[in-house]
Amino acid sequence: MKKILITGAFGQIGSELVPALQKRFGEDNVVALAHRTRHDAFDGIIETGDVTDADAIEAIIKKHNIDTVYHLASLLSATGEKDPQLAWDVNMNGLKLILDLAVKHELRVFWPSSIAVFGPTTPRQNTPQHTVLEPTTMYGVTKLAGELLCQYYTLKYGLDIRSLRYPGLISHQAEPGGGTTDYAVAIFYEAIKTGAYECFVSKDTMLPMMYMDDAIEGTIQLMDADWDKLTVHTSYNMAAISFTAEELAAEIHKRIPVTVTYKPDSRQKIADSWPQSIDDSVARTDWGWKHSFDLSRMCDVMLENLTVKLAK
Repeated sequence: MKKILITGAFGQIGSELVPALQKRFGEDNVVALAHRTRHDAFDGIIETGDVTDADAIEAIIKKHNIDTVYHLASLLSATGEKDPQLAWDVNMNGLKLILDLAVKHELRVFWPSSIAVFGPTTPRQNTPQHTVLEPTTMYGVTKLAGELLCQYYTLKYGLDIRSLRYPGLISHQAEPGGGTTDYAVAIFYEAIKTGAYECFVSKDTMLPMMYMDDAIEGTIQLMDADWDKLTVHTSYNMAAISFTAEELAAEIHKRIPVTVTYKPDSRQKIADSWPQSIDDSVARTDWGWKHSFDLSRMCDVMLENLTVKLAK
């Protein structure tokens, strides 16, 4: 049986996608690639390597007889603004390397895009699948270029490449990782630890969000979908819930006391350039996507799990 390679395996998405794929396909059929090894994260096959090192990645593909790559390695929005050159090197050169190896070894590829491909000229309400894409961050630029690169390789080489425009992802597994939407994770940690949180976006900032379980399930659903039914070869809009920072704080406060103050920083400008809600009807039509977690259920699960995690 051929195997799955997951780059960026210890990041926000990878740390939950790896166990999900291990459960489905078996630990021996999932290879987790990390820039630096972390043996405490999960059991199974772990390799180390740089996603911009073609020889190293190809050696891993050959060693494990890889059939499918989930290429998750990426620098996120706020981190990318601190080092735009590194963001380009990791996000773009790493993706092209994987796509070139996919052509050579006939691999299937999943690659995550983001709502960061949108910009201030994009309609902010019910942002459609096909719309204006003028991102204003290096992260967004790399995601837009990556979408077009994936479509190009699909059309030119006949590769099976699939992608989702993830909204802000909320999880109790991974620590906040440098994204503009990470306030919606950090607030839970601080509510439990200190009962107070200083939010780096304004209280009326509304963004599309999703609980990680929905994101993982949607990713697997897309990879299972019949290729002939897929009409989008850049990246599918994917949505679940939208809320303001103040609405999230109020929902948490219903469960535990928390005082939230608002001190917008450079990430506010990024948030203001992104949609407030997403139209993902194409994904729901093409491959049956639907989410399960609303704001209330997400808050219940986050607080339950983080209370246990932080007590250790």
